[in-house]
Amino acid sequence: MNKIELKIVALSHSVTKSSNYAVVLGEIEGDRRLPIVIGGFEAQAIAVALENMTPNRPLTHDLFKNTLDNFHIEVKEVIINNLLDGIFYAQLVCVNLSGEEVIIDSRTSDAIALSVRFGCPIYTYEFILQQAGVILEDERGTPKPVKKEAKASSQQKPFSAYSTSALKKMLDNVLSEENYEKAAKIRDELNKREEQG
Repeated sequence: MNKIELKIVALSHSVTKSSNYAVVLGEIEGDRRLPIVIGGFEAQAIAVALENMTPNRPLTHDLFKNTLDNFHIEVKEVIINNLLDGIFYAQLVCVNLSGEEVIIDSRTSDAIALSVRFGCPIYTYEFILQQAGVILEDERGTPKPVKKEAKASSQQKPFSAYSTSALKKMLDNVLSEENYEKAAKIRDELNKREEQG
């Protein structure tokens, strides 16, 4: 079976379950998207790695990566290899120091969190995209990203109203509290300011 390479397009709140999130994977060479419902912890683990944040203490996926690194095992690729009764299944394709390839079954959300940390590709098969793939288009015919728009608390000012030094201090505080969702928003505001010069 030919493998189809995917990339992470978006991470958002799930439309179907308010306590869950969805990671949206998109074809590298195509318009189809594969939305996968995941838990909050796994969404946080993926977001932290995507934003290149360094938590005060390693998250479970960081610990797993550090362990594999110390034993000279590399995750070469992730394959979303099956879909049964609405549940996605995945495998980690690992290579050890002697070049031996080992395949390990994994929950899809964990596999994606590890792929971000190892910088390895994510693949799936055509039959999975045929069963669960969707095409999201806006009025210009281009893929429309699915993002969670956070509602600002009525008591909190928008991040754009804070000084850069205040935002950096706030970022340190929310990282120490392990509030990575808020940290990502603060980091976005700081990055926007850097780009504007």
